[in-house]
Amino acid sequence: MNKREVIHAVLEHRRPPYVPWSLGFTHEAAVKLRQYFGQDDLESCLHNHLLELGNAIGFFTDLGNDLFQDVFGVVWDRSVDKDIGVVRGQVLPEPTLSGYTFPDPHDPRFFADIPEKIARYGDRFRVFQIGFSLYERAWTLRGMENLLMDFIDHPQFVHTLLNAIADYNMAQVEKALEYDIDAVYFGDDWGQQRGLQMGPRHWHTFIYPVLQRMYAAVHKAGKYVFIHSCGDVDELFDDLIAIGLNCFNPFQPEVMDVFALLRRYRGQLVFHGGLSTQRTLPYGTVDDVRYETRRLLDAGRDGDYIFAPAHAVEGDVPLENMLAFIELLQSQTSYA
Repeated sequence: MNKREVIHAVLEHRRPPYVPWSLGFTHEAAVKLRQYFGQDDLESCLHNHLLELGNAIGFFTDLGNDLFQDVFGVVWDRSVDKDIGVVRGQVLPEPTLSGYTFPDPHDPRFFADIPEKIARYGDRFRVFQIGFSLYERAWTLRGMENLLMDFIDHPQFVHTLLNAIADYNMAQVEKALEYDIDAVYFGDDWGQQRGLQMGPRHWHTFIYPVLQRMYAAVHKAGKYVFIHSCGDVDELFDDLIAIGLNCFNPFQPEVMDVFALLRRYRGQLVFHGGLSTQRTLPYGTVDDVRYETRRLLDAGRDGDYIFAPAHAVEGDVPLENMLAFIELLQSQTSYA
């Protein structure tokens, strides 16, 4: 089985020949790995099983002085966070879309490198990514505090905004389906270290029905649905499964019992993530990392699991800790 076939087996709730993986690293962490491996192309060293396609957020405009603008007009300050950044200003200072024009969902810059990537890594499971796909896109435009107040003060505006974002996403998915992709990976953080940022009532009122529309469009095309949502969100798993979620990331052990959830949802939901990026990777020893990695691999051998750290590995993680889990993963197969 090639990597693509292994992921298909996992998503079909079959036992794979080994536990597949897909690993992400921040800019600073990736620099360490590139220096260690002596090459810029980490994919040829990591042997990830998921091939990330598209441009998750659309950071195409460099304004200088560590400022970047995405296609929605949001300006990001990357003076500290080199990967995403912090929002500067507000694109929608008032609760209205009047005067605002959405970007072109078929902007060729999102799709330009897809044929080359598929040709180069054709054995991998192809995932078209849409980052900041709903709630996050809304608060980047409106401001988080403003949007949370809009849930109460301007509910019709919130419905209008979220559905307009979904329309954009679905148009982008329609274009992505012209390529031989396997899944659509939505990014949308709803959680915090304890519970949902907006609370369950507002999530079910505003976000859930829009997710249902987007997931249905992906499934109608015969593709899988992945979601990345940080934080304590396991209270939503039953609802997400009901509307067709196939794979959940990042599966954070600091905020949920990953081993109990793997057992509970086996045969219903695939998990991607699980290795602690808040405790074990930055503060643990090499032996700690190996121990936690082995536990996850043992739990995932029957399927429904794709190994990864619980988020992109940060630059404060020692190189030795990164290599510890990479080597264990590759020792399962001929990639070592």
